[in-house]
Amino acid sequence: MPRLLAEDLRTVVERDPSVHGRAEAMLHPALPALWGHRVAHRLHRRGRRLAARLLMVTARAVTGVEIHPGAVLGRRVFIDHGAGVVIGETARVGDDVTVYHQVTLGAVGWWKDNRRSPGERRHPVVGNGVILGTGATVLGPVTVGDRAIVGARALVVKDVPAGARALAPAAVIDCRTDSTQAVEMPRHTASAGSR
Repeated sequence: MPRLLAEDLRTVVERDPSVHGRAEAMLHPALPALWGHRVAHRLHRRGRRLAARLLMVTARAVTGVEIHPGAVLGRRVFIDHGAGVVIGETARVGDDVTVYHQVTLGAVGWWKDNRRSPGERRHPVVGNGVILGTGATVLGPVTVGDRAIVGARALVVKDVPAGARALAPAAVIDCRTDSTQAVEMPRHTASAGSR
C-alpha cells in the first residue's frame, strides 16, 4: 500500500503541469481523494463497511470527489481538479486513467438496478489509458476500452471500443468574415408579470 500511495503522488507531479514538486502535489485534491479511497476500499473488502463509508464521506467533504469504497481503481489514476467526480460502487477503473472534473461513472438508476441480481455489475468498467473529459457521464454496466477517449460532456450508455472516441456534439459557431456585417441578436421579451 505505501508503494501505491507514493506512486499516486508521483502521478500528480508528472501529469499536472501546474504542480511544481512533491510538496505542492500534497495539496492537490486528487491525493486525499485517491488515498482516502484506497484505505476505504481496503476496509470495505474486509467487511468494515461503515468505517469505509465514513472515510468516503470525509474525503468527499474535503475534495468534492465521491468514490464508493466498493469501486476498484487501478494504478496511476489521475483525477484533475476533482470537483464533482462520482464513481459508483461496482465501477472498475484501469491503470493510467485520467479523470477530469464533473465526471460520473454511475448506474442507470434505482428503477433498473433494483431488478439486477445481487452482486451484478451496475457501473462502468474503464480500461487502461482512458481519458474521461470534463463532465463526461458513463452510465450502466458498459465497458470503455483501453486508450479510448470520452470527450467533455459526452453521455455514454453503450460500450466504447478500445482506441475509440466518444464525443459530445460540438457547438455551432457562426463566424462572419465580413466585419461590417452586423449580426442581429434575438431580443428577450418581458414576461407578463414584469409589464
